[in-house]
Amino acid sequence: MDPANIRNFSIIAHIDHGKSTLADRFLEITGTVRPQDMKAQFLDRMDLERERGITIKGKAVSMKHIGIDGSEYQLNLIDTPGHVDFSYEVSRSLAACEGALLVVDASQGIEAQTIANALLALDYDLVLIPVINKIDLPQAEPDRVASELMQVFGFTEDELLFVSAKEGTGALDILNEVIDRIPSPVGSTDTDFRALIFDSLYDSYKGIIGYVRATDGSISDTDKIRVMSSDKEADIVELGIFNPTPTPVKTLYAGQVGYVATGFKDVKECTVGDTLTNSLYPAATPLEGYKPLKSMVFAGLYPSDGEDYDNLRSALQKLQLNDASLTIQPENSTALGFGFRCGFLGLMHLEIVQERLEREYNLDIIATSPNVSYRVLLRTGEEIVVENPSYFPNPSEIDHIEEPMLRLTIVVPGKFVGAVMELMHSKRSEYIRMEYIQSLPGDEDTSDSNNTGRVMMEYTMPLSEMITDFYNQIKSKTQGYASLDYSLDGYKTSQLIKIDILVNKYAVEALSMIVHKDQAVHYGRSLVSKLHGTIPRQMFEVPIQASIGGRVIARETVRAVRKDVLAKCYGGDITRKRKLLEKQKEGKKRLKSIGRVEVPQEAFLTLMNINS
Repeated sequence: MDPANIRNFSIIAHIDHGKSTLADRFLEITGTVRPQDMKAQFLDRMDLERERGITIKGKAVSMKHIGIDGSEYQLNLIDTPGHVDFSYEVSRSLAACEGALLVVDASQGIEAQTIANALLALDYDLVLIPVINKIDLPQAEPDRVASELMQVFGFTEDELLFVSAKEGTGALDILNEVIDRIPSPVGSTDTDFRALIFDSLYDSYKGIIGYVRATDGSISDTDKIRVMSSDKEADIVELGIFNPTPTPVKTLYAGQVGYVATGFKDVKECTVGDTLTNSLYPAATPLEGYKPLKSMVFAGLYPSDGEDYDNLRSALQKLQLNDASLTIQPENSTALGFGFRCGFLGLMHLEIVQERLEREYNLDIIATSPNVSYRVLLRTGEEIVVENPSYFPNPSEIDHIEEPMLRLTIVVPGKFVGAVMELMHSKRSEYIRMEYIQSLPGDEDTSDSNNTGRVMMEYTMPLSEMITDFYNQIKSKTQGYASLDYSLDGYKTSQLIKIDILVNKYAVEALSMIVHKDQAVHYGRSLVSKLHGTIPRQMFEVPIQASIGGRVIARETVRAVRKDVLAKCYGGDITRKRKLLEKQKEGKKRLKSIGRVEVPQEAFLTLMNINS
């Protein structure tokens, strides 16, 4: 197809603002999916996505549509996640497009992720089309939301589109506006072939399948492709587009979005951000890839059964191919054996990865407590990065420690500003600014928390404060109305110390944590108390201790299970009963000296739910 008749666009929005439902209406209008095959959230194919009602992976689909001028157009849509932890998916999707639909809920208005995704799209110089969705709801206020969009982003009234994705009202107009406003892709079919891999997955039969945006030239299924970063070559196993399921084609042209089955079996031979070209007529220079991503949260993943280590390694490598934001490196723990230290974009990302490993690869996983990476400057002048509390150096060797900071954008109704400020004060945060994003007549009345006095607040806060229970706390403080977005904002010197957890006098490395000096006692007592209810009772007393540098700051004791050794003694000499009790006491003492206590998975999860 002529690139002039191709439109590549994405849908971006805050979570639950109707991206996937709008995509469903596009599939119906264009006839891409037969009515008998249609179902809600059609593009969300993962069980986790359907169960949670969120999009986790970006989805591409090619649709044919007859425009107002009577010409046939190919519309390549990439649906994107809305949760902040999957912002990297959004970034890669936008890089493959020329425009984006900015969808906003008519009842909720602009949220934090709305602003973040819009700014990301503008960074890629994309054409934004504002869409106000859910106008069919009784609580919808399209005029108010329209005013917000014009005030915050500078849209004109003529640019705004109103739609009910659920009922389909206005969806056809959006497709026509996509053709009219979004430019066709730049590129020529007469030049050497180049395509950027924006996503990929592993297939047992077809090898690595790269999801690509062809920018120049064309390639056929009989050609041979080359990965420009590694010079690896392979015969094309299959070439195709998403219609919406993978549909083989003979040729992929410049401007199109499709897939290339490479046949590569090694996951390192072809990765996201690589450029594919024709082996016989290679391009001179590769396309600009994606910026390297820095993980924000780290946790150890270990197989419950040591025999599954190789299976876990293979599963993580294949999952990393499908999730470029996941980082992995082998590590060894005294308590848990061999496993992997993994980097994630947030707690939701960690949770999703763990569930996918268990469901898709049938693995039983133990996840350690999440933590962040710290910069530690030693007295020798050497700087080290500590991603695992087990490798925290001796305090006498440390000059100072720097912890990662976040820049938070919080959007909240005005009546909850005080509650948010109180919460942020307890999180070692620093206030930056506050701005009202809505100023309509009558906004002074704050009786309705959902539609008046909406405020955008910006703070800096240590990342470590985020990974405990921050999200649940801010939702609780604002009755669920707050929305937030965050990004890494450098490092800051802080007074940090390491807390060790001892179970029956043995240190459990996986439970160690690094906290601020002023919060050490609180965290130690809280963790020990929670572990006390998690560690199962043994035949001997089990002391649970939190210590800092050998000094115990908190202790709980799990009482022993007592067997009634006197059950068969019916009267008789008291010395007989004393001998039995002394024998039991000596036995428990011996057990305690040699016994090791198995720490259940629930114990590691307690670290994520410690309120500060």
